[in-house]
Amino acid sequence: MLQAIGLTSAPRRELPPAVDDLTFEARPGQVTALLGAAASGKTTALRLMLDLAPGRGVTYFRGRPLYRIAHPAREVGALLGDVPGHPARTARGQLRMLCAAAGVPASRADDMLDLVGLAALADERLSMLSLGMDRRLGLASALLGDPHTLLLDQPAKGLSPREHSWLFGLLRGHAAQGGTVLYTTSDPREAARTADRVVTIEGGRLVADQGAAEFARTRLRPRVVVTTPHAARLGALVTREARAARRSVEVVAEGGARLSVYGSDCAQVGETAFRHGIPVHRLADEVRDTGPPPVPERQPAPAAPRGAGGSGTGTRVTVPPPLPLRPSRSPLRPVRYELHRLLGTRTTLLVAAAVLAASVTISVLLARVGSTPLSALLAAWPDILPLPPAALGAGLLGAIAFGEEFRYPALAAARGTVPRRVGLLLAKLAVSATAALLLGLLVVVADAQALRLVYGEDLLRVPEKWAALGLSWSGLTVGCAWAGLLGAGVFRATAAGVAAVLAVPVLVAPVAQRMVVGPSVRSVAGLPGRLREVAWLRWPYEIDAWVVAGMRVAAQPVGAALSLSLCALLCAYLFTGLRRRPHW
Repeated sequence: MLQAIGLTSAPRRELPPAVDDLTFEARPGQVTALLGAAASGKTTALRLMLDLAPGRGVTYFRGRPLYRIAHPAREVGALLGDVPGHPARTARGQLRMLCAAAGVPASRADDMLDLVGLAALADERLSMLSLGMDRRLGLASALLGDPHTLLLDQPAKGLSPREHSWLFGLLRGHAAQGGTVLYTTSDPREAARTADRVVTIEGGRLVADQGAAEFARTRLRPRVVVTTPHAARLGALVTREARAARRSVEVVAEGGARLSVYGSDCAQVGETAFRHGIPVHRLADEVRDTGPPPVPERQPAPAAPRGAGGSGTGTRVTVPPPLPLRPSRSPLRPVRYELHRLLGTRTTLLVAAAVLAASVTISVLLARVGSTPLSALLAAWPDILPLPPAALGAGLLGAIAFGEEFRYPALAAARGTVPRRVGLLLAKLAVSATAALLLGLLVVVADAQALRLVYGEDLLRVPEKWAALGLSWSGLTVGCAWAGLLGAGVFRATAAGVAAVLAVPVLVAPVAQRMVVGPSVRSVAGLPGRLREVAWLRWPYEIDAWVVAGMRVAAQPVGAALSLSLCALLCAYLFTGLRRRPHW
């Protein structure tokens, strides 16, 4: 059972809250419609239930609030608006990425595509899907974790009659298996046809909570719609015959050739028109909305115990104190999720191709000068560039890892912020470091082959300090990737991550150079030996060379700048995202 108790949104300045002390329940085995006109607070109410909007109140999903559910995707499935996702990602790729977030097998993506009728479009990109197909994919995303409760915001908006029937047939099947379904709509006739219970709100407040049959009887009024060129004459005849037969009939002229007849049916109106020779262009039964019932005035009442549910207007509860925003859990399988995110679009391949092309071109042009050292040739790093193309590309891939995360509903029930969890952070660091190392290796191999092809074998020879150079190159690419990732994670934008990468050589490196290159009176020579003396474990003497190489990398201005930047960004990330928050 879903119980919403005292939902109240945070008002903006002097405006009233969009949702004001809203309390109702949606029962298992039933389809519940949350009915209201535009700007009545329907979407805000759903966002309050999912902890995606600031406000007060609490929502219990089978007796537990959302932030106390270990696996929210397996308890609540949500669809708010369209399906957020990268336009170039395929439908199957999108669902497989969400499977990793929900901790369910990847094979369930194909099962959901079959269920919603998208198996033939599994390899289509999201940008190519129509509105109806987008709604089907959104419903598949909501059903991935086999949730008990479905929260849908106007799921049938813009759908064709056939897709409309399919959608509510699927929702009815979910409810028949014991699930809870709550959807919002602004059409009272749709609510009467498709729901078991209708909760009506107006101005963010509850005005009625009725069964579908009672709602249709009290809210909807049947009528006969007639279109004829002699509307005034036909209306007078229908009224005269109704008086003669002592029937209660109301005729309303709606302008032009259109009439609405209340209290009669198509047969009686059609017979009257036929007897008097009046041509009829249209004759149909319709149901008209009579408008919501008046909003009841607030009456002081004793406060109910906290946590007490209620579905009527008479139930009063104490509004709990404000709850902090708390996004859903991070992916249950973060490494698999991150790999799907990285390789699901062509962005990674395009960045790698651009980096390789730029590196090969720069390397070949630098070799013509003759004075550039081999290490700079293989890295394609002239003095005029702050960073080589490989480092910039690694930084861009790292920045995209967090900068584009807002597109995906995997880490929150809708378009909320991405939770900054330790498992997700470690997965992103590991995957971005691997991508950076592979990109750096490909650049060195491609530049070496290009130099051999253009200038021959004489130019290429193994440097004496190849270990230190390799470690320095690896540290540079991985450090730039991490700087971009943490910068985008702190400021929630890809551009901020790229700016953090460029700030290393432009702003931080000059400061580090003054500290490192300046005169010193002491030396750290012999540090590996002293470390071996105080360490518990004895490592081979061959590792000393790698320790010395690492020290030389850290002593370089760019290496020191990267270290300082990474430390600052990591501290900012931990401070802004991983600090402990109270539950209440």
